[in-house]
Amino acid sequence: MAQRLRVRYAKRGRLRFTSHRDISRAVERAVRRADVPVAFSAGFSPHPKISYLGAAAPTGVASEAEYCEISVTRECDPDRLRAALDASLPPGLDVLAVVEARAGNLADQLECSVWELRLPHADLALARVAVERFNTAERVEVERLTKKGLRRFDAREAVLRLEVIEGTETTAGQASSQPCVILRMVVRHATPAVRPDDVLTGLRLVADFAPPVPPEVTRLAQGPLDVRTGEPADPFDLDRDATRGGETEPAGEHVGGDL
Repeated sequence: MAQRLRVRYAKRGRLRFTSHRDISRAVERAVRRADVPVAFSAGFSPHPKISYLGAAAPTGVASEAEYCEISVTRECDPDRLRAALDASLPPGLDVLAVVEARAGNLADQLECSVWELRLPHADLALARVAVERFNTAERVEVERLTKKGLRRFDAREAVLRLEVIEGTETTAGQASSQPCVILRMVVRHATPAVRPDDVLTGLRLVADFAPPVPPEVTRLAQGPLDVRTGEPADPFDLDRDATRGGETEPAGEHVGGDL
């Protein structure tokens, strides 16, 4: 293996309804179309060395911050690989950034996520009351059906920040004049994972707040927690710093190919 490349990609629009398995198949096909010199595992059933990092956004949820790593057999220029891979993926699966893996284990750096929930037709005043009660509660226990059965856990502890924003509705990407309640939350990755729907369940329990229609959920970012801002930092910054610091030879040398 000559190089490991870290990829940040988004799933948008209709592609938010794509399952994680379908996304992995789409990425493998795109890697072949883009002629990426991907490495393969050994054994009787070799498979491309592509690993997906962190908890994938659930089916039906959009994301601007999904991550995977691709191992390649020769050094590739990250910017050229990003463009080639993005052009080979269907619209809605968009490659946002590619860097060479130079700093630690990326999975360990994904400590928290920022989520945005758009709640059309929800009551703004009630949303504010519910969020205030949730934020001041010591515990908010919710139940969720898991593979191991019904599980009860505290949804409050993992929520580092929860706020209400007054926005406007969007239809087909176009803003309208209709008001829309927006919840923005920073959630620490924990076990069991606290998901946006768990927080909505908590708001219903503490203040009987429930959106009248299913929310539009988007993961905006995930990464290491920046204690100064209370937000996730860009996990690629450590790799970029290592590159600028000259710890290893710069990536991007072309060996026998366009990438």
